[in-house]
Amino acid sequence: MKRSKLVLSYALLILIGCAALYPALWTLLSSFRVGNSLFSDTFIPQHWTLDHYRDLFRDRADRSIPYATWYWNTLKVATISMILGTLIQLLTAYAFSRFRFKGRKTMLTVVLILGMFPGFLAITALFVIFNMLNLLDTQWALIIVYSAGAALGMFVAKGFFDTIPRSLEEAAVIDGASHMKIFTSIILPLSRPIVTYISLTTFAGAWVDFIFARMILRTPEKWTLAVGLWNIIDAYNSTEFTLFAAGCVLVAIPITILFMYTQRFLVDGLTAGASKG
Repeated sequence: MKRSKLVLSYALLILIGCAALYPALWTLLSSFRVGNSLFSDTFIPQHWTLDHYRDLFRDRADRSIPYATWYWNTLKVATISMILGTLIQLLTAYAFSRFRFKGRKTMLTVVLILGMFPGFLAITALFVIFNMLNLLDTQWALIIVYSAGAALGMFVAKGFFDTIPRSLEEAAVIDGASHMKIFTSIILPLSRPIVTYISLTTFAGAWVDFIFARMILRTPEKWTLAVGLWNIIDAYNSTEFTLFAAGCVLVAIPITILFMYTQRFLVDGLTAGASKG
């Protein structure tokens, strides 16, 4: 009986793995396929080419794609959002974990409830607010959305901070350390796994987001990669599917490298932050 369950579990994991890998592998191989059609008689291209990658970074007579500009815009927005969002989450989580103040439980409940709703439900309200503030079509508006929205995911960080012994902070207080000194000199060095986890998830969310970027950014030179690549195949008569695949492959490279490099810290952050709420 146990052997049957084990075989069934492995079979299910293999099936899930194939379902996850097949679209990514198809996109990767399509980026090297000659022509611009999404359909192919063979899974592996019969003829290979790098022309689609070259086309992303060079102008042609029939169209111009500022792919390098989109890449830089996305990197800039994601990096700034990661820094601000991580700082907001860590400070918020530390305050809820270590301090006791009036309305603390109510605020935690409100943040928890708000975090249950998808962020795009606020898209109309955000559009009106940014329009009133003349922030539409600016990358700072996008950074504000990503940074502020990241605070709703601070519960994992709070759970991690709850596992750090208070005796360390009490000893620092006796030595005359301030709360900020304790946070920067004691809490943060002990929280490398959760800092890595929060930074990576915040960066990845801003890197691949399409909905808010499409709503806020209007000028092609200010677009992020998600909006720019969508625009390549948005037209009814567009056939640039292999070019789109090449762009997607380049989008996935930084995230893949980051996940591979920080995998150990990512797992530690998830398990430690979930051990105590």
